[in-house]
Amino acid sequence: MTIRFMPHSPASVLSGHMRMGGANPAGESIEVNSCYITRGGQPIIPVMGEYHFSRDSRGNWPRELAKMKAGGVGIVATYVLWIYHEETEGEFDFSGDLDIRAFVLSCAAQGLEVMLRIGPWAHGECRNGGFPDWLQQSGIPLRCNDPRYMEKARIWYIRVYEQVKGLFFKDGGPIIGVQLENELVDNSKHLLALKQMALEIGYSAPLYTATGWNSKYGAKIPVDEMLPVFAGYVDAPWDASLDRLPPSHHFSFDPTRNDTAVGMDLMHDADESGWRLPYERYPFATCELGSGLQVTHHRRPIVSSMDAYALSLVKLGCGNNLIGYYMYHGGTNKIGRLSTFQESTDTGYPNDVPILNYDFQTCLSQYGEARGQYGMLNMLHLFAQDFGGLLAPMTHVPAEQFIPSTDLTHLRACLRTDGTRGFVFVNHYQRLSQLEDVHGAVIEALGVSFPKMDVTGGVSFFLPVHMPLEGSELVYATAQPLCLQGNTFFFAAIDGIAPEYHARLADGSEKNVSVQPGLDSGFDAGNAHIVTLTWDQARFLRRLGGDMYIGENVNLYLDGGELTAIEDGSFSCYRYTGNSFERIDVIREFSPAQLTLTPVCEPFPPPHVRELELGGPRKRWWQKISVSTPEGFATLSGEYDAAQIYADGQLIADNFYTGIDWRVPASLLFGRECYLVMSEKKDDFYFET
Repeated sequence: MTIRFMPHSPASVLSGHMRMGGANPAGESIEVNSCYITRGGQPIIPVMGEYHFSRDSRGNWPRELAKMKAGGVGIVATYVLWIYHEETEGEFDFSGDLDIRAFVLSCAAQGLEVMLRIGPWAHGECRNGGFPDWLQQSGIPLRCNDPRYMEKARIWYIRVYEQVKGLFFKDGGPIIGVQLENELVDNSKHLLALKQMALEIGYSAPLYTATGWNSKYGAKIPVDEMLPVFAGYVDAPWDASLDRLPPSHHFSFDPTRNDTAVGMDLMHDADESGWRLPYERYPFATCELGSGLQVTHHRRPIVSSMDAYALSLVKLGCGNNLIGYYMYHGGTNKIGRLSTFQESTDTGYPNDVPILNYDFQTCLSQYGEARGQYGMLNMLHLFAQDFGGLLAPMTHVPAEQFIPSTDLTHLRACLRTDGTRGFVFVNHYQRLSQLEDVHGAVIEALGVSFPKMDVTGGVSFFLPVHMPLEGSELVYATAQPLCLQGNTFFFAAIDGIAPEYHARLADGSEKNVSVQPGLDSGFDAGNAHIVTLTWDQARFLRRLGGDMYIGENVNLYLDGGELTAIEDGSFSCYRYTGNSFERIDVIREFSPAQLTLTPVCEPFPPPHVRELELGGPRKRWWQKISVSTPEGFATLSGEYDAAQIYADGQLIADNFYTGIDWRVPASLLFGRECYLVMSEKKDDFYFET
């Protein structure tokens, strides 16, 4: 099998047409042209991850933000959910866990920037999409330019602005962007009115965004006023079906930005006027790449680390120049004074989700544990940080033969190039499908013929072509570039493919090297030094405080400047010294909790029985739950439909069964009178395991 690519057509870069951009007091500017975002005039590929401050505890913010930064996130996106702050009309609360100013300052302290998603409507699996009940029930037409609604929205915008005043990029603060509304697909006049109102109030940021997806033509947004941002999820837990969905097109190199599946539970039909979003005026940017998924009662897909990684890699190959994840960090819903805050069919929405659990199966769990995609996605983030300026201006070039997601035989590939150099993206992975192994594949790109390679198992990767190399040129490599530290280029070996390098040095000579990946794999190519890590080592590679570390099967981060690991207990790692790795051993005391479960009769009527009986009455059983220490996690197994934990009579955790063990921090349970209730599992939901 030989893979070739279509001819390259240089992109026509349109600049100065969008009414956004700005500079900070130091004179550093952020601007947007039709192909990419620039910072200080240089192309960049930012990485943005969603983390909802109000769905976590204030005391956790610094630590969890530090984990996000270690994972390669540079921008934290966060909803400001109206119902959380004004449950009763006129009574605003921005205190404690709801203190948006403190959260933004915490982001700044970690060196992170902020994208504020201020609504008024947010969705986010929140009750009424984030609207307070009093507004939802007011009889006022919502999400439109009705003066009565606009006055309520103005008050909301003002009260949020009062909290974040002085923290915008122009002030030297971390807020670089504002998203207005969410999933409003057919009312550009309202979006423009919201932007004008925000500007009048004082919101001033380089970036204004609006979700761009719609059923066919793209959302109606005010042209050149907002950057349309897009989504891609590996499954659709909002879909009404209880069956497995067709193979997702997100695993083929289809450069279509608009995911027509997202939000179809809420959207209207396609616009009859023939509106088409002028994509050519905007860079490809995402805000909701699904690094996880929230389960609903009727659909419970499981997101694997490879699902999330392959999805992001494919979008990068298709031209994505703003990598934005929803969610990057899970959370826990609050319970209000008047109601619970989760989306439910009781509030007219098509889905029921847990009361508290907004874990989202994503990179960092609602309790801060790292999942596999946390490290795998960081491999892409490191590359975006160090080589985004090289990649961002490169355009997507399809293979001569497009391979759809239903084709499980042929190798899927695309090229991003400026016509001279580039990167070949390969995805041999399809969620919930077994692809046939490909033997002896040859890739030809930009006058280079790669060595024959066997692509086996579920793998996703990209390879350099004519890559600059400290005054020399890397003609090709059969390993994936990761990052640059000093003059050292780090690469990751791809499972099943031997790492080979062909370099053309500054003096005109050529160098061919085959290596065995590992910490001692380094070799020189002119002024450059190349280190090839195993795939597993690359998953734990982190840039922390300006140094490169590799955790020994642990996820490292800096907590208050101190090197630590997300996982409990002692750990080991390696720090790169510029020519070799030094081993570091860190001893941490850890007394993991021992879990005790004792069957008991129902101790009290469950206050939240509705979620235990979704779909009809179900048998339920109770256990008293206790832990020996507050350290580590309690792991709960067994089959059930819904589970809830009560501590001292209050709901503190809940879960819908997916087939994966449920892990709850022992600190939530220790020293409290706790009970676990589970309801009967029936065959009335989509289930993958």
